[in-house]
Amino acid sequence: MKLPQKIFAGLVAGIAIGAVSKLSWAAPLEHVLVAIEPLGTAFIRLANMIVVPLVIGSLFTGVASLGDIRRLGRIGGRTFAYFLITTLLASTIGLGVARLAPFHAAAGLAAGAAVAAPKAPSLADQLLALIPQNPFAAAVGGELLPLIVAVCLFAAAATTLAEEKRRSVVALFERLNDLSMILIGWLMETAPIAVFVLIAATIARFGAAVLGDLLLFAGVVIVALLAHTTLVLLPAARLAAGVRIGTFFRATSDALMLALATASSSATLPVSMAASGRLGVPPEVVGFVLPAGATLDKNGAAVYKAVTAVFLATLYGFTLGPSRQLAIILAATVAAFAGAGVPGSSLVTTLIVLNAIGLGSEAAAGIALVAAIDRPLDMCRTAVNTLGNLVGASWVARPSVGASVPVVAVAEESA
Repeated sequence: MKLPQKIFAGLVAGIAIGAVSKLSWAAPLEHVLVAIEPLGTAFIRLANMIVVPLVIGSLFTGVASLGDIRRLGRIGGRTFAYFLITTLLASTIGLGVARLAPFHAAAGLAAGAAVAAPKAPSLADQLLALIPQNPFAAAVGGELLPLIVAVCLFAAAATTLAEEKRRSVVALFERLNDLSMILIGWLMETAPIAVFVLIAATIARFGAAVLGDLLLFAGVVIVALLAHTTLVLLPAARLAAGVRIGTFFRATSDALMLALATASSSATLPVSMAASGRLGVPPEVVGFVLPAGATLDKNGAAVYKAVTAVFLATLYGFTLGPSRQLAIILAATVAAFAGAGVPGSSLVTTLIVLNAIGLGSEAAAGIALVAAIDRPLDMCRTAVNTLGNLVGASWVARPSVGASVPVVAVAEESA
């Protein structure tokens, strides 16, 4: 049985056992489930443990591996402008769609969170907080947004080093990233048990009504992904990159389907590069934009993280004022940049967004709910990630506003 099936089995078993515990004669079972809840909470603590090394390793490696930023010229400038703008739009669309969804607070959960929710900082304080006075203190305190800013600045500085010096520095962070990936793999092997424990304990405490919101959450994520694709990515392909939509999908369908099947941007990268070649994207653009995009540009992940933050904040009764909504947009954007292109990493980086709005320590059971149905949502957001990167490569390759990317290979195949 594959891991996603095991996690789903843990979800089903947890729901069943939790529901049985609510029967009048099963009070002892309810006490047992509540008593073993710390086993599931330990899973969330381990996920939190990996966040800082993952952010430092993956983000530093992704930025510093790009070479001297001063020599990237038009390709680099257009690429990072595209990454930043589309990811910000993805986070904003995810927030907007989620805010329209009829999520509601779970009675027992909201009562506890209402007391724990900290006062929202002002906008000025929030922006100043992005500048770390001490990046090590930020790492120790779990202040991930200023840590990300510090990592990006040091990684940008590393790109100006001589090649030999830069590679020696990057190699260190690559190994840290590799170790983080190994730990994530180990952690995900325990996910079925953690999901079982946390779901069973949650239902034992609060009943099964919270599962209705979980299904609604999954639907809202898919709607938000479709909205971003329809409103941002497809218009960008047609209007900005100058590629006909039908032609684009004929050239890239294999990459998109592989992304959907594997839920891994990294595994899809070779096929995506071949697909961009069929679109007529020059090799130097393909070789720069797509590897960078697989590391940094994750539109689907940004949508997902924003929806998840709104869902769990509402579930726990947190008030989402303007400053917290801005925090979600900024945190979802940087968390999408910090993620790794492998299945399961989004569970870890989503904690960045939850911590940014003061929810991380309260969300163990909520994260378990999300993790239980993460695989199909991971497949969908990875397909959107890959679509966004392919559109970005086509746009960066476009020589001017009035020109179109040549599609010689596609034209020959469809002739």
